[in-house]
Amino acid sequence: MFEAVSGVLITLCVLPFLPFILVYAAGMLRKETKQASFRRAMDFTTPFLIFSVSALYNYVFSSSFGFYLLILILLILGGLLGSAQNRKRGKIEPERLAKGFWRLAFLFLAPCYVLLAGAGFIAYIVNS
Repeated sequence: MFEAVSGVLITLCVLPFLPFILVYAAGMLRKETKQASFRRAMDFTTPFLIFSVSALYNYVFSSSFGFYLLILILLILGGLLGSAQNRKRGKIEPERLAKGFWRLAFLFLAPCYVLLAGAGFIAYIVNS
C-alpha cells in the first residue's frame, strides 16, 4: 500500500503538469466554469511544482540548495505581496493574501519548471 501511494506521489512530482490536467478535466466534468477549474488546478499543482523545481535546480546546478533557495524566494514574494496589500488596503487580509501568494507561486514556478526541465534535458544529453 505504501509503495503504491509513494509511487503515485513521485509520479505527480516528476510530472507536475499531470495533476494540473487531471484536476482541470475533473472540474470541467463537474460542470465548473473554465476559470474555476483552472484556478483549482493551479492551487492543486503548486506543491508538486515546488518539489519538482527544487529537484530540477539541484540536478541542473549539482547542488543541494534548491529547496531552500526556492523557499527563500517564495518568502520574499509573500512579503512583497503582503506589503503591497497593506499599502493598497491599509490592512492585510490573510485569506486573500494566502490565495494570491499561492497563485503567484504557481505563475512563478511553471516557467521555472519549463526552463529547468529543458536545461536538465540538455545537460543529460551533453553529459551522456
